[in-house]
Amino acid sequence: MTFAGLPIQDIVRAPIFLVLYLVLLLLAKWFKGLAISYKINQQLSESGNLAIGLAMSGYYLATALIFVGALYGPSHGLLQDLLAVGGYSLAGIVLLNLSRWFNDWAILRKFDDTHQLVARRNVSVGAVHFGAYVATGLVIAGSVSGEGGGIVSMLVFFVLGQLSLLAFSLIYERLSPYSIHKTLVDSNVASGVAFAGHLIALAIIIMNASAGDFVNWPADLMAFFAADLIAFVFLPILRLIMDRMVIPGRSLGREIRDNGNLAAALLEATTAICFAGVTAMLI
Repeated sequence: MTFAGLPIQDIVRAPIFLVLYLVLLLLAKWFKGLAISYKINQQLSESGNLAIGLAMSGYYLATALIFVGALYGPSHGLLQDLLAVGGYSLAGIVLLNLSRWFNDWAILRKFDDTHQLVARRNVSVGAVHFGAYVATGLVIAGSVSGEGGGIVSMLVFFVLGQLSLLAFSLIYERLSPYSIHKTLVDSNVASGVAFAGHLIALAIIIMNASAGDFVNWPADLMAFFAADLIAFVFLPILRLIMDRMVIPGRSLGREIRDNGNLAAALLEATTAICFAGVTAMLI
């Protein structure tokens, strides 16, 4: 699929869709404010809370990904395109806010996220929120791209994507040389960055399976679960291999656990995302 498939094909349409995106961005901030117990503006401007800044950056990036995903597909006329892109983007923003509840309840279930983000300004938890939002945005973007499927397909792949993130997080923690939740509570930023990178990597692979035109349920679900299997098998293997190869004689996992080595975490996250990008192009 190329950018020629976008419903922005001339100079007249571009400003209209840009205005639509700005409206959706404001709505996204409003929805976010309804879903949380703290004031975003206060945390960002008065408190300079980096943890909230990271979480909100992931949220806004996810919003843009959903909007771009909704743009993909043939044009059916300006008005119909605006309604379709706006409607799917708005639905995606609602799902994005629901994903925060699921992530708090399931993925980061061993502590109070709001307390960590607001009271403790825990940047490691903010990094995981960034990764979880971007990952969710990628999955939703894939599900709304192309033709067919409609809102039902969007909801089904959203739920499957959230369950995939949960299952992967359990596997990731089991194979890690440290407790993810403990290192996050201990404000180990490196741990949060590495975990966020792997969530994004997983989402890149499964997004590719749900993107494009809807074929039929058996074919689309088979493609999704096949991508899930590939990600669940090869991402942990890659992590084990890169753990020793990136820094000869040193373990990335131990560097993250014992030294909070942010450079090691960035390398781990980057290699996972790069691998996911290459894998997504091949499957």
